[in-house]
Amino acid sequence: MALINSDSKLSEIILHDASTITVLDRFGIALGVGDATVADACRTHGIDIKFFTTILNTYINENYFPQEALEQFSVAEIVDYLSKTNDYYVQNVLPNIERHFSFLISRAPSHNNNLVLMRQFFDEMKSELMQRINSDREQWFPQVCNSENEARCNVARAASGDDVPADVIEDKIDDLINILIVHLKGDYDHNLGYAVVVAVLSLKKDIRQNNRIRNRILRPISQALSNGDE
Repeated sequence: MALINSDSKLSEIILHDASTITVLDRFGIALGVGDATVADACRTHGIDIKFFTTILNTYINENYFPQEALEQFSVAEIVDYLSKTNDYYVQNVLPNIERHFSFLISRAPSHNNNLVLMRQFFDEMKSELMQRINSDREQWFPQVCNSENEARCNVARAASGDDVPADVIEDKIDDLINILIVHLKGDYDHNLGYAVVVAVLSLKKDIRQNNRIRNRILRPISQALSNGDE
């Protein structure tokens, strides 16, 4: 898809990539967008157009790197978006996967130990993700916000277009997906099995895309502010 701009229609963005529904929701934009453009939605909801399009373009396009925009954004805007993303994982995605897993296990024969082991692996992945979310909430986000007014001029120098570094949580999600696809055997409800896999795949996609926002937008700013303290 071409880069999103102020004239792009929200309906076309969603039809191109349905996962952007969750991104729009974090900005307070619900379904039923009609013929509204990005500019229309931003006016209605009081959203900064540059910030909104940068988030969407970073989310959708793996090769997009908004270096010039980095100097213009408020840290509070970025942190607010990522905080809402974390809330989405805690309040919606993780409970949804847990619910599907619980139904899958409860309706399978008690001797299907594979399912119990898979649920334990999911619980380990969830624990890793919750540790990161709690660290964001209690340490990283407040630290960056408190330092926002320092060393803003260093942001561009800290920014880089390097690939997003490897992520432990992404790796664990990949492992869980591989385990489900390869080792989900025996007598179980196939529809519930598919539901678990689809839910985990959805989490993987959102984590991967938002890691780009964390690492290509907030991380360079955080590094610049840290360098300013030296």
